[in-house]
Amino acid sequence: MKRRISPLIAAVFAVAVLLACAPGHAASIVLTYANFPPATTFPSIQMERWAKEVEKRTGGRVKVQTFPGGTLLPAKNIFDGVVAGMADIGNFAMSYQPGRFPLSEAIDLPVGFRNARAASMALFDLIEKYQPKEFAKVKLITVFTCPPADIMTRIPVRSLKEIKGMELRTSGTGTDVLRRIGAIPIGMPQSEAPEAIQKGIVKGNVSSMEILKDFNFAAYLPYAAEANLFVVSFAVVMNKDRWDSLPADVKKVIDGLSREQAEWTGAYVDDHVREALEWSKKKYGHQVIRLSDADQSEISRLTRPMIDDYVRKVTAQGLPGREIMKDVYALKQKHEKKYR
Repeated sequence: MKRRISPLIAAVFAVAVLLACAPGHAASIVLTYANFPPATTFPSIQMERWAKEVEKRTGGRVKVQTFPGGTLLPAKNIFDGVVAGMADIGNFAMSYQPGRFPLSEAIDLPVGFRNARAASMALFDLIEKYQPKEFAKVKLITVFTCPPADIMTRIPVRSLKEIKGMELRTSGTGTDVLRRIGAIPIGMPQSEAPEAIQKGIVKGNVSSMEILKDFNFAAYLPYAAEANLFVVSFAVVMNKDRWDSLPADVKKVIDGLSREQAEWTGAYVDDHVREALEWSKKKYGHQVIRLSDADQSEISRLTRPMIDDYVRKVTAQGLPGREIMKDVYALKQKHEKKYR
């Protein structure tokens, strides 16, 4: 004997099937996103903003699980981890792997960027023009930079001469920059700097100045010499297979966010530097000293060999080194005119 299905149950079943198949109720796409700085710092703030925008613009179809502070992949393993599929997406600093991202390195050279927004857009445009092989194994999601690095110290530094022989914490490009302007670079992670400063191992820290608030460096580095020494470039990349698996409309959303995210991040962190300086002055009486134009010119002269070395190195690798640097300076001028 056949059991009859009641009209009500049949109707409910039909509605459920229709809802499951409807675009607004499609199964969620979950993407994992690895990052290395702490959750409160700007590379992780931009990650959270991007994740929310993707979810909103896909109508909730895409969920992004974020992992700040190296909880999924450590800093130096993020790019390879994304290539291997250990994370769907990852944010990393190109300078952490010298020589591996030759085009991107051009932005990190001491060309004197005055803010992160201009530097971020210059990096974006440079990569868009050259489509470098350094990102061939991944899908490039966006790029950005930190603000220019300045010299934060325990005692006031009012001229370039006063930096001579001073032990200063730095990393990446900063090591060569500091050596050439006469300081003694001490390479160490940002997390180790507070103890090193308090013990007198280093007399200051060379980094972008949002750290005065984010890491409370203003408590023991009451002075800063504004020098615009260099920036640090970051890229956000996605595993190629994971990208290929995404629906076309989701890809369109992510591609549509690429340039916007670069500009948003630069603007956010520039504003955050201003906020950090106001906070540091109010709470600790922190002072910012602007190095003279003559000192700025001398820094450019002393560090110029780094740019010449870069041109020779990448030209030997088959890249148009001189054209790249010409573009860097042109993009710097273009974007700094727009973003003052």
